[in-house]
Amino acid sequence: MEKDQLAVKKKENSFGVADQWIRRSVERLRLSSVVYEHLNRPMRSVEISIPVKMDHGGVELFRGYRVQHNNVLGPFKGGIRFHPAVTAESVTALSQLMTLKCALIGVPFGGGKGGVVCDPHKLSLLEKERLSRGYIRSLGFLLGPDVDIPAPDLFTDAQVMAWMADEYGQLARQYTPGVLTGKPVEVGGSLGRREATSRGCFYVTRETAKLYNFPLEEARIVIQGCGNVGGQVARIFHKQGYRVTAICDISGGLYHPDGLDIPALLEHVRKTGLIEGFSGGEKISSEELLTLDCDILIPAALENQLTAANAAEIKARFVVEAANGPTTPRAEQILGERGAVLVPDILANSGGVLASYFEWVQNRQGYYWDLEQVNRRLEKMMVEAFHAVYQFGREKCGGDSIREAAYGFAVQRLAEAMRYRGWL
Repeated sequence: MEKDQLAVKKKENSFGVADQWIRRSVERLRLSSVVYEHLNRPMRSVEISIPVKMDHGGVELFRGYRVQHNNVLGPFKGGIRFHPAVTAESVTALSQLMTLKCALIGVPFGGGKGGVVCDPHKLSLLEKERLSRGYIRSLGFLLGPDVDIPAPDLFTDAQVMAWMADEYGQLARQYTPGVLTGKPVEVGGSLGRREATSRGCFYVTRETAKLYNFPLEEARIVIQGCGNVGGQVARIFHKQGYRVTAICDISGGLYHPDGLDIPALLEHVRKTGLIEGFSGGEKISSEELLTLDCDILIPAALENQLTAANAAEIKARFVVEAANGPTTPRAEQILGERGAVLVPDILANSGGVLASYFEWVQNRQGYYWDLEQVNRRLEKMMVEAFHAVYQFGREKCGGDSIREAAYGFAVQRLAEAMRYRGWL
C-alpha cells in the first residue's frame, strides 16, 4: 500500500513522470528490476529547520531539504532553490532528474537537489545571507567536493553560492571552492557559467535543425520565459543572426513577425525587471505565445506549460525544453501525433550541469580556463551527447521519441555503472 501511495504522489508531481520513463527504459532494455529500484527512490533525504535572525530582531524558522538521489557515477550534484513552493516531493523528483541528466551528458556526478521554503523577495540581503549560511551550517556535514556539490537554482545565484562556500570554509577551517559551483569568478567560479544552460540549448536546437534538414536561418523562434535561461537563449539566437519573433515573462509577451530587437528588449528588462512597457512589438498574452505560428518553440519558464488543453493548438514543428518538465505526457502524445519533434529537458537544458562540472574540475586543478575554452568544451560535449542519444534511439528505441532515447541512454549508462560496482 505504501508503494502504491508513493507512485500516485509521483505521478501527480509535475516531474514525477520521469519515474514512468525510467520503468519503461528498464523494461525495454531488459535490465534487472533492481536498476529501477535503485533509481525509484533517493539514497538519502534530509529535512532541516534553519533558525534565522530577522532584521526586526526576532527569529524565524525556515524548512530546508537536501536529497541525495544516487551516486553510482560520482558525487551528488544539484542545485539549491529558495522558493515558497519547495516540498520534499518536488526536491526528490528534481534530484532524480539530475541523476539522469548527469548520466546522459557524460559527467562523473550523481543526482542531488536542495531547497528552502521561503519567499526570497521578502528577505533583505542580510536575511538572505543568514539563511544561506544557516543552510550550510545545518547540512555541511553531508557536503564536500568528493561527496555532494550544490549549485544555484531557482532564486539562488552566484552571491548565495559565495556565502555558502565561505560558510563551508569556516566549518572546514579552509576555503574549499570545489564544494559548490556557480560561484562568482573572483572566488573560484568559471567563466561562461551564467549562460551555459542557454548556450547548451542553442547547440541542441541547432543540431536538431540540421538533423531534420530544416534551415535555421528561416526559423521563426518563440521563447516562453525571459529570465536567466530564456533571456540568454534569446540573446544567443539573436547574436547568431536568427529571428526571435516572440518572447514573454510574467507580465505578458511581445510578438513581431520580422523578429524582435532582443538586445534592446533585454536592456529594458534589466532596467525595469519586466518586458511590460517595451514598445518593440505587438502585445500578446503568455497563453497566446504558445500557440503562435512558429517553427521552434522553446519553453524556458515553468513546468506544465504544454498540456492537453493547449497542445492541439501548438503549431511549432520543434519543441525544445529549456525548462524542467514543461510538457505533460498527454501534450507530448498530441504533439507527436501531428509530427512535432520534441527535444526533452534532460538533454536540452543540461548545459548548466556541464558548466558546473567544468567549474569543479578547474577548482580541483587550481587552473582556470578562458571563455573560449569553456564554450568550446561545452559545444563539443553537448553535440556529442545529442548525437549519441539520437543514435541510441535509432538502434534501441525505434527512433520515434527523443525523450525515450534520452531516458534509455541515461538508464543504460547508470545500469552499466551499477553492474561494474557490484550493485546488481
